[in-house]
Amino acid sequence: MIVRRLEELINSDRDIRAENGNWVSHRFLLKHDGLGFSFHDTTIHAGTETYIHYKNHLEAVYCVGGSGELEDLETGAIHKLRDGVMYALDGNERHLLRAKEDMRMICVFNPPLTGMEVHDAEGAYPLVEDGQQEPADSGRLT
Repeated sequence: MIVRRLEELINSDRDIRAENGNWVSHRFLLKHDGLGFSFHDTTIHAGTETYIHYKNHLEAVYCVGGSGELEDLETGAIHKLRDGVMYALDGNERHLLRAKEDMRMICVFNPPLTGMEVHDAEGAYPLVEDGQQEPADSGRLT
């Protein structure tokens, strides 16, 4: 059993912040936890716009606070985001996230992230294969 608390992740190797200041992600579950997916609590900061194109991962996102919008750059559709709205990037869609207020998002990735990924110039995370560099195991917290 794995039990982790948000306050234990803050300022740890599982507290990842965008270089541009747009978001912060607390990574509860990562690849080396062995569950086949990763699980993140991410805040998209108010007044920001973030371009994302996960070419190597599928992602499901559930908004649990704040408001903003998701623009599907494949179709031009704009979807309002608020507490209680979920979206899934099942086709590796290029998209923009715009936060009107800080948006707290619960995210699941498949394949799972290792914790070392950062968005590249195309808005994607690299696909880290088995045997590649992974972060030090921060252990199972209880």
